[in-house]
Amino acid sequence: MIFQDKALMCSDCGTGFIFSASDQKFFHSRGFRNEPKRCPGCRDKRSQGICLASDAIHTSAPDAPCDIETPAENVVDFESFALSPKVFAGVRLSGYVKPTLIQSKAIPHALAGSDIIGLAQTGTGKTAAFVLPMLQRLEAHRNGNIRGLVISPTRELAEQTNESIASLGRRTGIRAISLYGGVGMTPQMRSLRDGVDIVVACPGRLLDHVWQGSIDLSSVEMLVIDEADRMFDMGFLPDINNILRYLPQKKQILLFSATMPDDVRQLVQAYLHNPVTVQVGHVAPASSVTQVFYPVKQHLKSALLMDLLRQIETESVVVFTRTKHRAERVAEQLKNAGFKVTSLQGNLAQSRRQTAIDSFRRGKVKILVATDIASRGIDVLRISHVINYDMPDTADAYTHRVGRTGRIDNTGEAYTFVCPEDAEMVRIIERMLGRKVERRMLAGFNYDEESPKTESVRLTGSRRFGQRAPVTRGAGGRPPYRRVTRSAIP
Repeated sequence: MIFQDKALMCSDCGTGFIFSASDQKFFHSRGFRNEPKRCPGCRDKRSQGICLASDAIHTSAPDAPCDIETPAENVVDFESFALSPKVFAGVRLSGYVKPTLIQSKAIPHALAGSDIIGLAQTGTGKTAAFVLPMLQRLEAHRNGNIRGLVISPTRELAEQTNESIASLGRRTGIRAISLYGGVGMTPQMRSLRDGVDIVVACPGRLLDHVWQGSIDLSSVEMLVIDEADRMFDMGFLPDINNILRYLPQKKQILLFSATMPDDVRQLVQAYLHNPVTVQVGHVAPASSVTQVFYPVKQHLKSALLMDLLRQIETESVVVFTRTKHRAERVAEQLKNAGFKVTSLQGNLAQSRRQTAIDSFRRGKVKILVATDIASRGIDVLRISHVINYDMPDTADAYTHRVGRTGRIDNTGEAYTFVCPEDAEMVRIIERMLGRKVERRMLAGFNYDEESPKTESVRLTGSRRFGQRAPVTRGAGGRPPYRRVTRSAIP
C-alpha cells in the first residue's frame, strides 16, 4: 500500500494539519483504518489535559533532511505498543510502568520500521526506546546471526546498554554481547563463536573484530548509533563510516543524539532513509536540574569544594574536572579530608574503571571525581548533585555533565565553579539556556584568602621583566640553599 501526506481539518479547533505518510503507515500497522479527526495538539489536550508544544507534528521544508513528528496517537502505557508476550514480560520484570516521552514518541515509529533520529536530553529513557523495538524485531525469528548492532561512544555506556538488553529481553532468549577495548579480545571472540543476536560495541574494538574476521555483520537488520554527537566529539566519524561499509544496504537505522552538529547531520543525509525525527524538549539541560554558578578564585576551588560538600545534603555526587591528573589529585584531597570518594578517568585499566563505577552505583562511595569520560556513561538515577570543579570546554559538554542529575522523575542540582577566565564560556552557556544563571556565595567561606606562594627563594637584588635575578654565591662558590614549598592543588 502506498501512503502519501494528506491535509486534514481538526474537528475541535478547526485548523488544518498534515497526516503524514509515516503516520498513515503507523495507523495501518496498528489496525486503524479511519483518519484522525483531531490535530496532534487537540489529541494531547484530550489525553493529557495539557498542550505540549513539542508534541505537535511539524513538517520540514522541502530541502530539509527529515520530518519532525510524534506518534499518531499519544501512548500512555506499554500495553499500547502491542509488544510480544515475552518482550512485555521483560518490561514488567524490569519495573517499567509508564513510557517516558521519548519512548512514547520513538517506539511506535521504530516498530513500524522507520529510520529514526531521536533528539533528547540525557536521562530521558532513550535506551529502552531502541532496545524494545530491537527485541521485538529479533524475537520474532532468530537465525543464529548477528541481526542487531548498537554503537556506543564509551565502554561504560556499552556495558549499560548490554545490561538493559539482558534485563528487558530476559524472557526472549536473545543473546547480546558488549565489545570494547581495554580487555582481551580472545574471550570476546569465543562468545562471538558461540553465537549472539545483538552486539553492543565501541567503534574501535568493533573494527578490530571485523578486520580479524571474528565478526560477521552481513546479517544486521537494525543499527543503533547512540550518543551520536558525543561519538563525533571523540573523533569516531571515520570509524563509523568504516563500520557502515560492512553492513547490508537494507537496514533500519536509529540515531540518538542530544544535539545535531554538522557531522551528525551529514551522516543522517548520507545513510538514513526518510527518517522520522522525534524530539523531546530542548538541547539545554533538563528543567528538573537547578543550576548555580559559584564565583571563586582558582586556588580556592578545593577548599570551596570541601566546605560545600560539608554544608549540603547529598545522595551521590559527581565532581567533574578538566584533566585526568586533576581528577586523581582532587579525589586524593577529598579522601584525606575524610570523604568516601573514588575517581574515574581514562588512564585507569578497565577493571579499575568498572570497580569505581560499581562502588559508586551501589553507594559504597558517595562521591565520584571524573573527567568528561563519565559525563555520558554513568547511569545512576540517584545522583543528587553535579559539581563542575572546572568549567567544561563547550556548552554541549556542560549539558552532558549537568544531565547526570535530575534524571527522569528525579530532581537535582548542578554547581559550577566559575573563575574570571571562564567569562566567555559563562556567556555561551547563558545564551544556550536563554537566561542568566544564579550566582551564589557560600556562607562562612573565606573568599579573600591569598594564593600560597609556590616557591620561596632567597635572592638578592631586584628583578625586572626579561632579566635573570643575580644569585649570590655561598661558601665554596655554591648557590645559597633554596627552600621550596609546594602549594595545594588549584
